[in-house]
Amino acid sequence: MARDTDAGHARYAEYRTSGTVSHLNDAVQNFQLVLDRCPDHAAALTNLAWARLEGYIQNDVQDIDTTTSLLRGALALRPQGHLDHALSLYNLIFALTWRYSMEPAPVYIHESVELCCKLLPLCPEGTYLPLYNLSWVLSVRFEQHGSIDDIDESIQLGREAVSLCPEGQSGRDTYLNNLAYSLQFRFYHQGQYDDLDEAIFWHESVLCLRSVGHEARDSSLDILGSALCARFRAHSDIDDINRAVSLLREALKLRPPGHPRRYTRLHNLAITLHDRYGELHVIEDLNEAIDLHRESLRITPLDHPERHKNHRNLSSALCSRFTQTEKNEDIEEAIQLCQKSLEALPPLHPERQGCYFTLRDAYMSRYRVQYKPADLSLAVEHFRLASRHPTCGFPSRIFEAYKWTFAAEEHGDASALEAYATFFELLDAHLATRSSTTSRREAAAAFHFARSLPVDAASCAIRHDNLRHAVELVEQGRGQQWSLASRLKTPVEDLESGHPDLAHKFSELSKRVSNAAQDSATIADRAAAEVAETMYRKITAEWEAVVAEIRNLQDFSRFLLPPSYEDLQAAARHGPVVILIASQYSCSAIIVPTLGEPCHVPLPSITLVDLEDLKDRFARAIPQASKMGLNRPRNDLIVLLREVWDNIMLPIVNVLENTFRLKRQSRIWLCPTATFTSIPLHAAHPFRTKADRSGKELCLEDLYICSYTPTLSALIRSRQMMKNCVPPSFALLAVDSELELVHKLVPATANRSTLSGDAATRAGALEALEQNTWVHLACHGKQDQDQPYNSHFVMKDEHLTLLDIMEKDIPHAEFAFLSACHTAVGDKETPDEVIHLAAGLQFSGFKSVIGTLWEVDDAVAKHVVQAFYENMVKDVEDGGFMDCTKAAWALNRATHAVKSKVPLEQRMVFVHIGV
Repeated sequence: MARDTDAGHARYAEYRTSGTVSHLNDAVQNFQLVLDRCPDHAAALTNLAWARLEGYIQNDVQDIDTTTSLLRGALALRPQGHLDHALSLYNLIFALTWRYSMEPAPVYIHESVELCCKLLPLCPEGTYLPLYNLSWVLSVRFEQHGSIDDIDESIQLGREAVSLCPEGQSGRDTYLNNLAYSLQFRFYHQGQYDDLDEAIFWHESVLCLRSVGHEARDSSLDILGSALCARFRAHSDIDDINRAVSLLREALKLRPPGHPRRYTRLHNLAITLHDRYGELHVIEDLNEAIDLHRESLRITPLDHPERHKNHRNLSSALCSRFTQTEKNEDIEEAIQLCQKSLEALPPLHPERQGCYFTLRDAYMSRYRVQYKPADLSLAVEHFRLASRHPTCGFPSRIFEAYKWTFAAEEHGDASALEAYATFFELLDAHLATRSSTTSRREAAAAFHFARSLPVDAASCAIRHDNLRHAVELVEQGRGQQWSLASRLKTPVEDLESGHPDLAHKFSELSKRVSNAAQDSATIADRAAAEVAETMYRKITAEWEAVVAEIRNLQDFSRFLLPPSYEDLQAAARHGPVVILIASQYSCSAIIVPTLGEPCHVPLPSITLVDLEDLKDRFARAIPQASKMGLNRPRNDLIVLLREVWDNIMLPIVNVLENTFRLKRQSRIWLCPTATFTSIPLHAAHPFRTKADRSGKELCLEDLYICSYTPTLSALIRSRQMMKNCVPPSFALLAVDSELELVHKLVPATANRSTLSGDAATRAGALEALEQNTWVHLACHGKQDQDQPYNSHFVMKDEHLTLLDIMEKDIPHAEFAFLSACHTAVGDKETPDEVIHLAAGLQFSGFKSVIGTLWEVDDAVAKHVVQAFYENMVKDVEDGGFMDCTKAAWALNRATHAVKSKVPLEQRMVFVHIGV
């Protein structure tokens, strides 16, 4: 037996050196003789299996079933506890992964994952090969099923394997390549550009390790080219796509005609040329891409499991050519090829989405040429399928929903409202997977092209005469950052009364999710941050399971779902809410009354372009006015405010007066969207004498007490928290002159505290916010346009940021006066997110907030402050305290009272937000 075994090893070694098949056959024959004499010998089974496996890898042996059966037999003879149990596990894993590379069936990967999980705990600390194996098989399973947990774990294991494998060590290029691949897959799924940039960095590193002549250089050239192509799709950098084409041409040369896997290089070069055609529109690129796709398809084995990709990508290229030539044979072939690709894929395979994309393009292209309604219907159906395919990442589905809205609007299709709702639902779910406030904003910023969708959706619903749905859509699409964060602060009193255990479980998990989010935001190390993100997702999954359980209860079916019109109408309990919609399709208002149906108010005299112009003119006029003396007329501002009155607010006032019979000095709430958020609507004024010359025409603030609300939900949340009554306390964080003024005016019944000078620190300010019900804050404020969550109040030591404020939960807080600059100004790039300091205080618990729209002049602002508090304390009975719901009225009275002392732009600067 020993002689035959030695002879087998000798012939096996010769085969590996020479590649002569007869040497392999001799080795197999010798190992088989040994096994025949000793069928229960694990080593004999393994020797024969390895010889057969090497032949399989070199395409000299076709039967892999026998090989895996031999290795399973060896594993069975080496159970757990056996000295060579780990080795037998590794051998079977190795065979299964090779089998998968030749026959990509999911069953082989599932078994490999199970075996790797058994192997890993048996290996000594510092062993990196098993880490690599598990990382690789998890990445492959992710390709099959799209589970984010698989790719996250693959990346974590890949990083560990790379860190343990020293530079210069044989095989390090393989580990780096696997890590890069996994990062690239996660980019496709999650859309995080850091992943793609890191993947390209590692691909470049691998290419350096695989110099000219390396057996795997063509693979590295191909992979790096494909990664650069992916980055080109994201950023449209022409250098990326040109270099990708160059690398892929070099890779193709290394697989000349006759090479058994030349088809993959042909295919990837064709895809890249097609992408370049999409940017540069050089027809030679497109024609070459089609020729390469055809050649790749011709030489790809008919039973190859990834042949469906050839069909789909050739289909896409033919579709592009049809848009140029309008030759019917191209589009017919494109549709047939893509349908064939779909037939080859199981229902939940992630790559079905790519087929839906291509078929959608094909039907839309044919519809634009032939105008057959059936093609538009088929295109819409594939928009629907692509945006809802559950095993694909949110970014691609969100983008598809966006394109769906655009196509439906362009062609007047009835599915437009469904498309908008799908977009908002998917974006909301995508942002919820991000663990920190800043990462959610970054994720939302990736869809900057879709910022107008909330107002466009509302405009669409208005055109469909569905005002209730218009209100629901504009609310669902706006302020999503606040909406996501507020879910973790949802009151559960109603749930507690009937289901106390479930209410407690929800509250505790909400705290854990919130804490995990705050923890992950402070981690700088990328690998550690990924672990924290994974933990956050697991806790969030538990939280979502509890939410689903709550929704199964009677009367809780809509728990934490986007609010219905009936829910949102609660915002108008104490006066109508006016939603001002600035869409590319139309500008209008919707009045939500206390009772009854919403009312549409067209604004035919103004367009989105007019509003943008008006915004820019205000931005110029206000700084100019601030340089003028008190008594100089603000002619430019007067002209602008008259336009706001005539074209925007007068039509609304007419409806309030004539349709709703709203009494003078009633409260109204303005909820501006998009460009409307940059216009001082509350200051609208006719600046005219009445026609009968009996006096001046009344302005908006003569007629009504105006407040703002970022969203209807924000106002509802503030009202819901009003029941949390605690003894009044008042904190003053101010410069000395204003501090003294306010201190004198605040009733002695309040427990007053002051914070100024060296004591006005960030920590002291946060403590004052948490411990007091009323706060007056007079210091320098700054709105950060690039990172709005870094907007801040200037304290003695460190800045008190919006993020600091948002992380506090102060349900007993009532009122805040922010006598600082720019505290109620949102981010210019994302106005519908309403991210500013005043909104942050409202979110943290302050029900009523006074903020500022631009720079405050301390010298004259003190007159407004004094008049405000004088009105607040008016009629306060002995032993009583100020009522925060009177703040809007007191501000209205104050700005009227100081007209002779305070210039127009400094009276307009203060706005009230909340109850």
